[in-house]
Amino acid sequence: MKNENPADKYPVPPFPKQEQSTPGTEAELSPLADHGEKSYRGSGKLNGKKAIITGGDSGIGKAVAIAFAREGADVLISYLDDSETVDAEDTAEYIKAEGKKAILIKGDIRSEAHCKEIINLAVENFGQIDILVNNAAFQMARESLGEIPSEEWVKTFETNIHPMFYLSKAAEPHMKPGSSIINTTSVNAYSPTPLLLPYAATKGAIQNFTANLSQILLEAGKGIRVNAVAPGPIWTPLIPSTMPEPENFGKDTPMGRPGQPVEVAHAYVFLASDDASYVSGATLPVTGGRITI
Repeated sequence: MKNENPADKYPVPPFPKQEQSTPGTEAELSPLADHGEKSYRGSGKLNGKKAIITGGDSGIGKAVAIAFAREGADVLISYLDDSETVDAEDTAEYIKAEGKKAILIKGDIRSEAHCKEIINLAVENFGQIDILVNNAAFQMARESLGEIPSEEWVKTFETNIHPMFYLSKAAEPHMKPGSSIINTTSVNAYSPTPLLLPYAATKGAIQNFTANLSQILLEAGKGIRVNAVAPGPIWTPLIPSTMPEPENFGKDTPMGRPGQPVEVAHAYVFLASDDASYVSGATLPVTGGRITI
């Protein structure tokens, strides 16, 4: 296999002008995103494991779900509402094509009761939980502080950080030593984008939550590792549905392009696998060269 310049591996902006309603769908993206449907090859790193992925219908969550299944895991996918059902069912088909079990559950993770329902459904169907991926998130670009509705500030925190607490708390009694919690933070935790004040603030909170929870669970002798992945600009339906000028998205990275969801999935596989047995409280940046120090 020949070497390839990573900057040239995937489409480079400018992309076609486009706009979607929130939260967006995969079919309307131009160019379409790569979730590893054709390229990801598994090697049994997660054989026999049972995983939960919030926001697993599209984007990064979809790529992680496909990768986990090809590595041998059964996967439960949590997604928000009917607008995402087609994408969620498509992801489930990729999981089933690997001979793995796919469970779908629709609902708003801002509700602690719904988060408990997600955990209970996983336990009922899988008998155990080995991997919890807290990935679902909300963002909306705003030009100024005054343009941010107070309700939107609250919604961003209720979606991006509160469910990590609800789900981790409910899942922990069902997770044996060697299990893994993986949270999706962002390059915005290190280098916040002015357009995304509420979102960036939640991603900083996720960074702290990850580091703190990792200490709590290890020092309690639980043997559960807690880590995070910090994606840079990744081409998902969230972008044309929440960001201005999506045609230039990712152009400001050192690689000059946005990342594709499949390029992030490998980080989650590593953190979920026994290869990362001595890794906890860490964050893996996948940012196209944007600095996170």
